[in-house]
Amino acid sequence: MLTRLTQVDRRYEELTARLYDPTVTADPDRFRELLREQKQLEPVVLCYRRYKEACEQVAAMKDMLETESDSELRELAKEELAVQKALEASLEEELRVLLLPRDPRDDRSVIMEIRGGTGGEESALFAADLYRMYTMYAADHGFTTEVISRNETELGGVKEIVFSVAGQGAFSRLKYESGTHRVQRVPETESGGRIHTSAVTVAVLAEADEVEVTVDPSELKIDTFRSSGAGGQHINKTESAVRITHLPTGLVVECQDERSQHKNRDKAMRVLCARLLEREQEAQRAARAEDRRGQVGSGDRSERIRTYNFPQGRVTDHRIGLTLYKLDAVMNGALDELIDALLTADRAAKLQRETEHKG
Repeated sequence: MLTRLTQVDRRYEELTARLYDPTVTADPDRFRELLREQKQLEPVVLCYRRYKEACEQVAAMKDMLETESDSELRELAKEELAVQKALEASLEEELRVLLLPRDPRDDRSVIMEIRGGTGGEESALFAADLYRMYTMYAADHGFTTEVISRNETELGGVKEIVFSVAGQGAFSRLKYESGTHRVQRVPETESGGRIHTSAVTVAVLAEADEVEVTVDPSELKIDTFRSSGAGGQHINKTESAVRITHLPTGLVVECQDERSQHKNRDKAMRVLCARLLEREQEAQRAARAEDRRGQVGSGDRSERIRTYNFPQGRVTDHRIGLTLYKLDAVMNGALDELIDALLTADRAAKLQRETEHKG
């Protein structure tokens, strides 16, 4: 580990120097690329340097205990040694986490898809609530959201909504949201006051770079049609809505949120590329099935990941057994406590697998 850390530190210094090179600063793309790499290495380097300082302090305190004859100074050295040893151990653990293989998609923006499942209108209403929850979370973290397509119901719910969340690190925070979200509450449409259970599925797709997904135009079937709103009423009289079918895979994407056919087509292509990238990466993950053992959820939309119980005001994440009695706050976008716990559990699982592999 120390050899690897030394190499990372050396590379960080090299990048820092190159960022001041006039030939690099004159090339904006190259400058951004090197700056991005430097920023990725920075947390590891800063932690490593603190770790080295702690190691040096431990060595110094041990030396003092061996050579110092003054009892008071020896006692102070003993106390400081305990503090520095604890810090050394803590920083070593932090470094092990920082050196874990990084998901290359973590820095990406995402496309999220929310679909009503079992529960009819109540499911559609909860899907709309989840969309609101994610947009509030995004706003709190400086991310921007944009609706790509939506299919609304007459009562204000959504049968399906597809939207983007743009910002550095959006995928790293939202990737754990893929799966089935279950809600238990008394529906507004229920006169008898009975608690109903409904389900909504969420998919989180990393936005694809142009170089990653190549789509042959001859493999696309593109249809245009009139946009329609809730109840089938036409929003406009022009065929601005776009449906793209990827013939080799059968994937179908529709977009009708914009009045411009060109904009709808661009948005639909973004979703299609993200789905194709996810499909390819899912195939790779399936081929390396052992890599998924012990992970925090597979991201499979058929997997029930979370329950929102309104009568009890609680939310439970079933993957890590965490229950919070903060449902109102969560529905208003306060997801960090859940996401941080999932991130910690995921890192612990990866560390465990790495230890087993080395053993």
